[in-house]
Amino acid sequence: MALKTRTARIGLNCALSTPFTKEGAIDLRRMAAHAAAVIEQGCDGITVFGTTGEGASIAVPERYQALAALSASGLPLRQQVIAGVAAATVHDTVEQARAAYGMDCRGLLLAPPFYFGDSGDDGLFRFFAGVFERLGGDLRDVILYHIPGMTRNGISVELTQRLVKAFPGAVIGVKDSNGDWPATERRLRELTGLQVLVGDERQLANAVRHGGAGTICGLANIAPDLLRPLAHSGKEDKRVNAMVEAILGYSFMSAIKAMIGEQLGDPAWRIMRAPLEPLSAAETRKLAGKLAAIRDGEAKAKPQARAA
Repeated sequence: MALKTRTARIGLNCALSTPFTKEGAIDLRRMAAHAAAVIEQGCDGITVFGTTGEGASIAVPERYQALAALSASGLPLRQQVIAGVAAATVHDTVEQARAAYGMDCRGLLLAPPFYFGDSGDDGLFRFFAGVFERLGGDLRDVILYHIPGMTRNGISVELTQRLVKAFPGAVIGVKDSNGDWPATERRLRELTGLQVLVGDERQLANAVRHGGAGTICGLANIAPDLLRPLAHSGKEDKRVNAMVEAILGYSFMSAIKAMIGEQLGDPAWRIMRAPLEPLSAAETRKLAGKLAAIRDGEAKAKPQARAA
């Protein structure tokens, strides 16, 4: 199997929120405008259909439509767009991946199957191998997605190494969104040759100083300017920790969308696809006030232990 790889450092990649209309369809105009805005404000690229983007609720035909709209807006998909893939069956996973490859995205952010949780590495290897084999010569540029809090299955170091060995060149990295620094540090130490990314912005600067390749994260929807120095030089900014702590007082996905709407003066951004619920107007105002105070330096970041 001949594999085509792309190894450019990920850097600061926005886990793009997905705007919806009142009828529940993807708002393609708002999506394209927001993608262009975060890149203009400092992101190196975007990831669509990830956790922050409510990707598990987005069907394959919608994925083609959204990617086509982004391409038509002038966004170079091959250089700047990673597509999240998350499904419970090999067939559905392959169809989502084919949509991304068919539209010439940079690569995949590939989650393990969900619902049947606590699966062992042998079972997960069989799942991923089934996906990779069906993709055949299209297979390339896979970032494995470790987010057991959502998928109920994790991506171990051993599983990663096994897939790298069995499918040379296919896997280029791992995104660790579990927020467990010792486990992240082990990935940074042992997964040599792969890009190790973090999803928890509070770990970003430390991970980059330890050789991390950057982040795919939700906070980049609203604060790419603050995050860029962390993702590229490992420079700490206590405001980032404080913003994350404030946002985690709410549903993260709903909070990010509400804050996008606040920045744009566009409350339609608060719409969530069922079964998720939006923040209320009162919650939105309260959180927006907290974040504004943090940006202005009027709130102190919650102290966090620095990893060695």
